[in-house]
Amino acid sequence: MNLRKIASVFMVMLLLVGLVACGDKANESTGEKETPAQTEESAKVEEKEAEETPEATGDFDTSAEITLVSREDGSGTRGAFIEITGVEGKVDGEKVDQTSEEAMIQNSTNGVMTAVAGDPNGLGYISLGSLNDTVKALKVNGVAATAEGVKDKTYELARPFNLAWKEDVIGDIGKDLLVFIASPEGQQIINDQGYVGLENGEAYTPANLEGTITVAGSTSVTPLMEALVEAYEGLNPGVSIEIQSTGSSAGMTSAMEGSANIGMASRELKGEEAEALTSQAIAMDGIAVIVNNENPLDDLSLEQIKNIYVGEILTWSDLEK
Repeated sequence: MNLRKIASVFMVMLLLVGLVACGDKANESTGEKETPAQTEESAKVEEKEAEETPEATGDFDTSAEITLVSREDGSGTRGAFIEITGVEGKVDGEKVDQTSEEAMIQNSTNGVMTAVAGDPNGLGYISLGSLNDTVKALKVNGVAATAEGVKDKTYELARPFNLAWKEDVIGDIGKDLLVFIASPEGQQIINDQGYVGLENGEAYTPANLEGTITVAGSTSVTPLMEALVEAYEGLNPGVSIEIQSTGSSAGMTSAMEGSANIGMASRELKGEEAEALTSQAIAMDGIAVIVNNENPLDDLSLEQIKNIYVGEILTWSDLEK
């Protein structure tokens, strides 16, 4: 009897050990393996997460409409841009700016850059010297927008920076400022700022003048003029020069009216302006056609630029037709 009891107890113990072992295997199976339904659900979740990542949505939508950004009427950059590209055409013998009415108008270089940087479909144009890495400059007719391209005239979208004045208004300080700008020192500043300097004049010697003058006009010329004026005032501590960034046409008007000693224009002077004012080109500047950094586009022809800005090309995919 004792042997039977011992054997029974032993069998019960073996049975309990077997059940525990099966339970552990079942738990391990549940923790490490998924059912077909669970596997399919996990795959859907992973696919959805992948679609939501920037890498998966990084493809540029070429079917999207181009967001056209332009400068305001009176802007020297706009005037030079529409003339070179042919956006300014003749209607009944008169020159007409045919910029699309759908264009978003910005009143400054920074305004154009901000608009394009904030819109994947943005397209605009700015002074080459003001270009920074918030936007991307396109090639034009296969030529990159660089100071070298402007200098050797292979980059076609280029224009002069002009200063203009009335002889009885410019004053001694204004004349002395022009001497400094034309000097090797002034022209070096122009080149260092990313523009193309012209022929150097004689070395500059401070004239020890005192007083205040006003320079007004182009928002594109303004950054360069600020750098030149800072250096000039450093050499002439008794001089103060106020710079008013008002636009090329407004600057020419101020110079003609005498409210500014010198006007700035990022274009050639027009008929009435040229008749009333004396002018001097201080530098050459390119006009960079810019897009958002996400845009894979690399190059546009002048003809394509014209067709975009007159409203004949509306989407990026239209460029391929």
